[in-house]
Amino acid sequence: MLHKSSHPGIIIFLVLALILIGFSFIIHARTRTGVSIKSVKHPEWSRNATIYEVNVRQYTTDGTFNAFAEHLPRLKKLGIDILWFMPVNPIGIQNRKGTLGSYYSVKDYKAVNPEFGTADDFKNVVQKAHDLGMYVIIDWVANHTSWDNVWTENHPEFFTKDKKGNFVSPFDWSDVIDLNYDNNEVWNYMADAMKFWVKEFDIDGFRCDVAAMVPLDYWKWVKPQLDSIKHVFMLAEAHEPELHEAFDMTYGWQLKDIFVDIAQGKKKASALFKLFETEKKTYPEDAYRMVFTTNHDENSWHGTDQERFGKYAEAFTVITGLVNGMPLVYSGMENGLDKKLLFFEKDPIEWKESKYADIYSKLFALKKNNKALRNGIEGGALKKIKLNDKNIFAFSREKENDKVVAVFNLSAGKKKISFNKTKITGEFKNLFSDAVVTVDNKYELNIEPYSYIVLTRSAD
Repeated sequence: MLHKSSHPGIIIFLVLALILIGFSFIIHARTRTGVSIKSVKHPEWSRNATIYEVNVRQYTTDGTFNAFAEHLPRLKKLGIDILWFMPVNPIGIQNRKGTLGSYYSVKDYKAVNPEFGTADDFKNVVQKAHDLGMYVIIDWVANHTSWDNVWTENHPEFFTKDKKGNFVSPFDWSDVIDLNYDNNEVWNYMADAMKFWVKEFDIDGFRCDVAAMVPLDYWKWVKPQLDSIKHVFMLAEAHEPELHEAFDMTYGWQLKDIFVDIAQGKKKASALFKLFETEKKTYPEDAYRMVFTTNHDENSWHGTDQERFGKYAEAFTVITGLVNGMPLVYSGMENGLDKKLLFFEKDPIEWKESKYADIYSKLFALKKNNKALRNGIEGGALKKIKLNDKNIFAFSREKENDKVVAVFNLSAGKKKISFNKTKITGEFKNLFSDAVVTVDNKYELNIEPYSYIVLTRSAD
């Protein structure tokens, strides 16, 4: 992909920044190792939030906004705060993949996919979510468009072209073409489209597809414009620390990758501690990371949690609800989604009863009521409980006398755990059994293979 340069206003800013370089390291928020990265101010409502990815096409047999709306009360009860809708725009026809095409091949940035319903239908979903105390963000594809996007006719100069003047696809994504951010008007038109959704639909933010492929300067330039309408929540599909200068949250792919390695016997549970130590040194102290076992990409292209994690799947799910970060639930995971959803065809979720609904509801109720699990700097630091077993992932998090203690047996053998050297004492409640236990230096646990125990204490 061709280099995407900065907006002229940003160039002026950078010149001034060079003059004031001595101040830049003072006004920027610092990571815990002194690396200077300015992080955004988060909406206060996001501090104990969870996030849910909505795949409208596959959510119901109808595959419409109205059909999905019927699930809103259930999702509220589950403990969901943020609804992230996969792209709701019309999908391009030219060079389309499959029958229905990719959600990420956008034909019109200011229109609603008629397969899902009307603009009024989507406004109704947003309003109903707001009435229930939930927030709505939409997927935003700023890097590329469909081949037949409305801009290709009106503004062909907005696109990257080869030496022959032909549109160019990024990588091998043959159903889309690359936008050229060297053209300043691309910035203006894209910003106008984003503001349109905040103003007209009252959405609360964006999940930005392949965010690192769009200039960071663009995101830093557009964020204040969006915030002038309402304080938006921004999720980047990327992991680069510098994106936190414009985004509230980035992807925690690394955690998911370690889950895969543990399940395949390539790594031990101890690798998780190394990851969290590395992240503390890499990201701003108040950065949010999105933690997950799956999403639309993982499910459709790499397999179900059961296929990728086997007997570890449930434990990994619980880990995402307890470690530093905001837990993501993909459509259907609350009922143990056990099939790969087709990406370009209709393939509705088969809804059924599952233990995962209860697991998520207990985890998310804890997140809302226990200060130790709050997002960003307001949560408690993850502290390793030393048990001298590389197959045990044991940690505590504490904030203002609220405390969570978790022990995971990530092995095929039964484990006997002694707390005699952990300095963890007091009365706790078992999150999943509701049993009250007293922990002292004589306290011992017998944990089955691939199993876990979560103990909680609240100051209230």
